[in-house]
Amino acid sequence: MTERPSLPLALTMGDPAGCGPQITARAWEALRKEAVTPFYVIAAPNLLDCPTQSITKPDEATSVFPDALPVLQLNAALPAIETGTPNSDAAAAILESIKIATGLALDGLAGGVVTNPISKAVLYAAGFAHPGHTEFLAALCEEATGKPCPPVMMLVGGGLRVSLATIHVPLMSVPHYLTPDHLAQTARTTAAALTRDFGIAAPRLAFTGLNPHAGESGTIGTEERDIINPLAAELRGAGLDISDARPGDTVFAEMLDGRFDAIIAMTHDQGLIPVKTLDFWGGVNTTLGLPIVRTSPDHGTAYDAARDGIARPDSLISAIRLASTMAANRIAHV
Repeated sequence: MTERPSLPLALTMGDPAGCGPQITARAWEALRKEAVTPFYVIAAPNLLDCPTQSITKPDEATSVFPDALPVLQLNAALPAIETGTPNSDAAAAILESIKIATGLALDGLAGGVVTNPISKAVLYAAGFAHPGHTEFLAALCEEATGKPCPPVMMLVGGGLRVSLATIHVPLMSVPHYLTPDHLAQTARTTAAALTRDFGIAAPRLAFTGLNPHAGESGTIGTEERDIINPLAAELRGAGLDISDARPGDTVFAEMLDGRFDAIIAMTHDQGLIPVKTLDFWGGVNTTLGLPIVRTSPDHGTAYDAARDGIARPDSLISAIRLASTMAANRIAHV
């Protein structure tokens, strides 16, 4: 069993009008007495409905954590926040929290980053130029390291680990993205993360098929026959343990039976439906392929639940626990 890393985790504020402040406070209440890696949040202290203590350096978080939620103060000013009501004037503070957390992790001052939910619409209204949260984090890492950091989204929950070959892509456009180069990068990134972050020495992967019955030998679609299976054979020849395309209606059961360590799903819903069905409240979104550990709750800003004061912290708690485990595995893997 790996030892827990001494570095605390950095939590981002997320959208201050959404569920982030509530679930952060409730996660701290649930975890402060557990043997979990301490964390601090980069936010405005007045947002959080729990005992807080301002810190000036991340290494102060460990001693503070059992008695108060450590808060690293933002520089950017927040507008007046009405819980449940999106406000694009908060965009600068939302982005600053993400930038600070990422920078601290890159500088070795945080064991990993756990991001609270944001609203892309709020950020777009303020001129945000990235497709989403994940791409923004990858851009920050690339800028800091000078190296490409193509991210892969993996969902973890219900006994499944599922990487996505495509994310927010219309179904009609999915085949355009399923190139051998893209699928190979997704498979290699997933395999490397399973070893480095999940402690699996010899990971076993499965491709799903795009079409029903994985194409039925080309009679119900040709992507498996022409793209996925030839690439899988090439990857196996290079030493990667990965299956040909498996039918999407059975491969997840195969993983639950112990046959695979992770699945690469061809589409967003193909991968997320099983995870959310098995573990709707506890699923975690993690980004593979970055030089830092990053996890996130597998849900959005939940403005209505935040307004009603009923936002549940389950997924954030799972994200914190997973980030803690991944950070410890990275230390052990070095």
